[in-house]
Amino acid sequence: MTAHGKPDYPEQSLPLRQREILALIRDRGFVTIEALADHFAVSDQTIRRDIIRLDGVGLLQRFHGGAGVRDQSVRLGYVEKQAIAPQGKERIAAAVAALVPEGASVFLDVGTTVEAVARALRGKRRLHVFTNSLSAGSLLAGRPGIDVFVTGGVVHGADGSLVGDAVIATLERCRLDLAVIGISGFDEDGAPMDFDMQKIGIKRVAMAAARRSVAVADAGKFARSAIVRIAPASDFGLLVTDSPPPAALGRAFEMARLAVQIADGEER
Repeated sequence: MTAHGKPDYPEQSLPLRQREILALIRDRGFVTIEALADHFAVSDQTIRRDIIRLDGVGLLQRFHGGAGVRDQSVRLGYVEKQAIAPQGKERIAAAVAALVPEGASVFLDVGTTVEAVARALRGKRRLHVFTNSLSAGSLLAGRPGIDVFVTGGVVHGADGSLVGDAVIATLERCRLDLAVIGISGFDEDGAPMDFDMQKIGIKRVAMAAARRSVAVADAGKFARSAIVRIAPASDFGLLVTDSPPPAALGRAFEMARLAVQIADGEER
């Protein structure tokens, strides 16, 4: 191990396929064995052997049904989050935007995936957007027909999120059609989780004010946990993601009756 706690295994000595597996996982955060087997046109067992080796030398972490980047319970910084799965987030955003009818009232949470949703909503002709994200608000500011209401509050962190009583007071007066909620990971029973209690309280109030709540998460979140449960999975009407969940988590979603929509795919 290096002084920073990272593996010092020479990656250049790995076979090409294993190096490419690492590249895919670092780009997406988490990839299933089935997806890797399809990508490389090899058997599931071959991929399992690759993952076992890469896990053994500390370059990735094995999970049931797939593999992900290490330190999955560690909270990532804003710049790191921006670099993760950008194409997947854009697909998620396009799928969510397609769910939003013209004239709807929408809450946009904080986070890089929700910021992608904000970009995707710029093509709408008429919309009412409430957000505690300075980043999301600025992405929609000045768009014809889109009214943007940025809540008051205290700026909290590099992502430009607003927290505090002012945010809660604003959202408690709202009646929303849709709340788009960003998450950091999942509990074993499928419940979405996050790290920040102040933000979790805001997410819960927004969900209570909305007729429907949609969780957005790239596939890397399937292998991550966090500190606090946002709400039971059953409190969300839909999860929009960019890749099918691992089998165990998929069963948990089914038991909670949480519908899952794969971006560019169909709801199931």
